[in-house]
Amino acid sequence: MPADSSFGPAGETPARSAGRPSRSAAAHRPHASLTSAVEVRRSTRRSRTVSAYREGDRVIVLVPARMSEAEEQRWVGVMLDKIAAQESKKVIGDSELAERAERLSGQYFGGRARPASVRWVTNQNTRWGSCTPAEGSIRLSHRLQGMPEYVVDYVLLHELAHLLVPGHGPRFWRLLEAYPRTDRARGYLEGVVAAERLPHLPAAREK
Repeated sequence: MPADSSFGPAGETPARSAGRPSRSAAAHRPHASLTSAVEVRRSTRRSRTVSAYREGDRVIVLVPARMSEAEEQRWVGVMLDKIAAQESKKVIGDSELAERAERLSGQYFGGRARPASVRWVTNQNTRWGSCTPAEGSIRLSHRLQGMPEYVVDYVLLHELAHLLVPGHGPRFWRLLEAYPRTDRARGYLEGVVAAERLPHLPAAREK
């Protein structure tokens, strides 16, 4: 068994409202880098503002009860863009990363994967993360900072799985089947790698 396993290559916004009865609905639409699970909640207490926040794997958008359906759809898009912009700039620290790993282990592995340490490192430019099962240590490349949350979660789960199965055999991949965004996250990372390998085109000359 290898001693070291690695993995490589909302705020409030004013809104106009229109006559429409209050309801709560779930919308499913991919937008920016966010999950496509969106729940719209209407409130009679709201008259002019729209807000959004994450709740687990969903994005909750709060709108005035009397807002029209067309306005609702427009504001969902606006708020998803705002959250995507915020998350692309947010960098969590090592302690938050460790808490995130603990939450993911409990959610997908029944809490069986218990790392002794989880931290960001700047010396991993050819792989996204690494794990040393004997030490219980997990290291994530700083290049992941600013990427969508579901991508960081996937890399964390990948390394957490190595605490249970050090290699990349069938048992390892069966563990990751529990995470619903495995294929999507792998596709995202493969796209990043492919883009980095593209030749750099010379800048266009100014006319």
